[in-house]
Amino acid sequence: MKYFLPTAFLFSAMMCLVTSCKKEKPVKPPVATSARTLRFILYTNQDFSGNNQHISFSLHVSNAQKTIAFDSTVFSAKVKDIPDKLHQLVFEKKIPDDGTIVAADFFYTIENVGMSWYLDSCAANEKFKVIEYPFR
Repeated sequence: MKYFLPTAFLFSAMMCLVTSCKKEKPVKPPVATSARTLRFILYTNQDFSGNNQHISFSLHVSNAQKTIAFDSTVFSAKVKDIPDKLHQLVFEKKIPDDGTIVAADFFYTIENVGMSWYLDSCAANEKFKVIEYPFR
C-alpha cells in the first residue's frame, strides 16, 4: 500500500499529460495570389471655367464573367473643378491576377445631362496598366 499510492498518483499524472498534450497540425502559409495594378488618372486639358454642372466619376473593372471592382464615386465636383494635368487625380486598384483580359473604365454622370464612360482594357499578361483619361 505504501508504494501503491505514489504509483497510482504517478500513473494518473502521466495519463493526464498524455491525453492533454495534443499534436498540432502544421499550419500551411496562405497561398500568395498575385495581383495586377490598375492606375486610373483623371484630368482635363479643356477650359470648363463657365460650366457649373455637377459631375461624378466612378471606376469600374470587369472581365468577361463578372465585375471585379466597382467604386461608387471616386470624384464628385462641378465640371469647372476637374483638375488640369498638373493637378491630376490618381486612383490605384489592385485586382486579382486571374489570367483574363479585363475592361477598365471611368464611368461618369453629369447632372441633368446624362452618363457616359471612357473604356480601356488590360491584357491578360499585363501586371500594371495606366488608364489615363483627359476629360473633354
